[in-house]
Amino acid sequence: MAEPLKVAFLGGGVNSAVGRVHKIALEMDNRFRLVAGCFSRHDDINQQTALEYGVDQDRGYPSLSELLKMESNNLDAIIILTPTPHHKQDVITCLEAKLPVICEKALAGSSADAAEIEQILEKTQGFLTVTFNYTGYPILRELRKLIAQGQLGKIEQVHVEMPQEGFSRLSKDGKPIIPQEWRLHDGPIPTISLDLGVHIHHMLGYLTNEEPEEVVAVQNSFGAFKQIVDNTTCIAKYSNDILCNIWFSKVAIGHRNGLKVRVYGTTGSAEWVQVQPEELFLSDNTGHRTILDRASTDANICDQARYNRFKAGHPSGFIEAFANHYVDIASSLHNYKLDRKPVLTEHVFDITTAKQGLLMLEAMTKSSHTHSWVAVE
Repeated sequence: MAEPLKVAFLGGGVNSAVGRVHKIALEMDNRFRLVAGCFSRHDDINQQTALEYGVDQDRGYPSLSELLKMESNNLDAIIILTPTPHHKQDVITCLEAKLPVICEKALAGSSADAAEIEQILEKTQGFLTVTFNYTGYPILRELRKLIAQGQLGKIEQVHVEMPQEGFSRLSKDGKPIIPQEWRLHDGPIPTISLDLGVHIHHMLGYLTNEEPEEVVAVQNSFGAFKQIVDNTTCIAKYSNDILCNIWFSKVAIGHRNGLKVRVYGTTGSAEWVQVQPEELFLSDNTGHRTILDRASTDANICDQARYNRFKAGHPSGFIEAFANHYVDIASSLHNYKLDRKPVLTEHVFDITTAKQGLLMLEAMTKSSHTHSWVAVE
């Protein structure tokens, strides 16, 4: 196996929502090593993060410009973990510095921002991938293969929901739990859509290999922060006559993260629930119902050695899914380093996927405002 790829973080400090997850996941299979970073704008957090992440103190930098000045020639890639409103400029700056970029979703706050990034990417012939970690779950990869093989028949409906309760739940003192400040402002696309909706768009395309064509949606503000959208319900028409039902929310009391995927075909159906991440519930039109997991003899994907860091019955979960995603990114990045062409694998996702998701989310917002069906352009 090749030497671990050397990466730096922009953002992702110990006080962030995603920093530790990315740190653990990227090093789990020894494909990457975190060697530097500008982890926070605050010096104390920056230093604390370097210490806790095992990064040399003199390689924790106070700014992106200083990080690029000192480390550009020492890195194989940079991982962007700043808040979404900062992504466009952060990504462009790193691409112009000739560094391959791995960006946490959402890539940007609008399709126009994504188009600007795309222009720079083409100009620099750089490498850019966006992390959509849920497709790192082996069972979702198994489901993708089942659908491609026609084992559920012609797919007619897909229902994906992602209910959470964060904007309705109270703290121990009975007050609303206040999220990060940047999540309390909506831009052209509501922040909840950039948090959750991008994942749902991505899973729908990943599983079906089809594209959204038209949507009708309703957006609400039900929770403690009335200035932002916190609940979205949508019907989407996808290519190949697939009807998709979408719901994502941060005001669904009782759901920590109720991600659920249900797929209905002409001869069978499948259901996956994230809180039971290793089981796929299958039904067919003869009345049979089965559960597929890593130990099933008819498994084709999830029984592979790479997904079995420990034997079945000892559940793998969210961080392992992220790690699976990073293994795939490492393979694509090695390919890029060989011939400077951004050849991506089936589980690594580029600017096209990210921009299409933003276009769909913009169509959903327009539909909510106009109370009508809107084409995804």
